[in-house]
Amino acid sequence: MTQVLAPPAKVPTTAPPARRAARRRAALEWIAVHALGVAAALFFTLPFVFVFLTSLMSDTQALSRDLVPHTWEWGNYRTVLDTPGFLTWWRNTLLYAGLGTVLTVASSIPVAYALATFRFRGRGLSLMLVISMMMLPPQVIVIPMYLFWAKQLDLSGTLWPLIVPMAFGDAFSVFLLRQFLMTLPSEYLDAAKVDGCGELRTLLKVVLPMARPGIAAVALFQFFYAWNDYFGPQIYASENPGAWTLSYGLESFKGAHHTDWNLTMAATVLVMAPVILVFFFAQKAFVEGVTLTGVKG
Repeated sequence: MTQVLAPPAKVPTTAPPARRAARRRAALEWIAVHALGVAAALFFTLPFVFVFLTSLMSDTQALSRDLVPHTWEWGNYRTVLDTPGFLTWWRNTLLYAGLGTVLTVASSIPVAYALATFRFRGRGLSLMLVISMMMLPPQVIVIPMYLFWAKQLDLSGTLWPLIVPMAFGDAFSVFLLRQFLMTLPSEYLDAAKVDGCGELRTLLKVVLPMARPGIAAVALFQFFYAWNDYFGPQIYASENPGAWTLSYGLESFKGAHHTDWNLTMAATVLVMAPVILVFFFAQKAFVEGVTLTGVKG
């Protein structure tokens, strides 16, 4: 007696409708998110592209509606660099931003370390004073500070009234570093002290290597602030063209070449390029430092 075998069950060749709908929804969400990302990227990138393309145009084309240079005038950058005083402004800006960043970081780290790890009477009050200094606009104290630096110390016409105060710390830098140091495991500090390390050695050998992202974020904030600072050089260095920075000198350059938009854009590119390059190469440490800051309070 032969046994009749049942035909094999048919395997559905298509996914169920619910699964197809889920896949379609996920694909639409992916397209929407990436479309918004591309739109946001273009929104922030196109102005820089416009400035760069205009800087490579001729004098007449820069005043037209053309968006792409007919001939690439790379000599515009040479013309800007040969402008009397431009390299001096560049040197002054590097001195102001570089030395100011080093002094700010070096003076803010010990204060932030003390506020983050030490237990002493008045610690909360000290932190409140630091926060209150962040809320104080610099325009409030500009007159007494100017009278002190210009009349008492006779340092008007220089950048030293802007650089020297950075050696005494910065409220924002202290607060940001303190918040980052609060996230470091206390076990490492206790182990260093058990091994015989004092506070200074613990700070140098243990805390600083672990706090590199936070230090990088503070350094970048301070460097960007000093590089783009216009108010400070206008107050203290406006009377001496030899002490101008790029941010203040660019205004003078724009006034002298108000019809030469190609040269103005070329000067703008030369002012922006160092900041963009620094952020491009240090963005990983910057983002990590800002992300980890404030986890503990």
